[in-house]
Amino acid sequence: MSLIQHIRSLWNLSQAGQIARRYFVTNGFDGALTMLGILLGFYTGGEVQLVVAISACLGAAIALGISGFTSAYLSETEERKKELKELEESLVAPLEESYHGKASQITPWVIAAVNGLSPFLISLFIILPLWLEDWGYMLPLEMDPFDAAIGLAFLAILFLGIFLGRISGTFWLWSGLRAVLIGLVTAGIIFLIGGNP
Repeated sequence: MSLIQHIRSLWNLSQAGQIARRYFVTNGFDGALTMLGILLGFYTGGEVQLVVAISACLGAAIALGISGFTSAYLSETEERKKELKELEESLVAPLEESYHGKASQITPWVIAAVNGLSPFLISLFIILPLWLEDWGYMLPLEMDPFDAAIGLAFLAILFLGIFLGRISGTFWLWSGLRAVLIGLVTAGIIFLIGGNP
């Protein structure tokens, strides 16, 4: 069996793909909403230095990434150990060197990577206009970097909703619009509490 076939067998056996997709959407959505919240907080609070906004957003992105990675790794490792132990007790045989055993060791790393990288990378995508402005690049139509970043946050939320609709088999447009509605409600609450700029 080739290395690729071996990895594919472990991947299918562990059902890591299904779990990773769920984690990608869940934590990616957390990342997008967190960035939206921070950006709208700056927006309603008035003038803020670009470097301060970038530092705050980047700090939150790193924290979300580390939190996502460690929480998923710890929980999935314990869950896989429990499943393997129960299977070993049922079969009355050690399974550490079996496909089940190897899958239980690899799966937490894969899921943790997805769970950590999804909010981190989505957050970096959202704050890209702030970086471009800071680096001296002119945004299209001379857009305000905060407006552009908020727009990207809603775009990320829309695509995560569409992706969730595709994997769940529901109508993709409704799923995307429902996700955007959650973003709009979040924005409305922030504007209500923070006041209009």
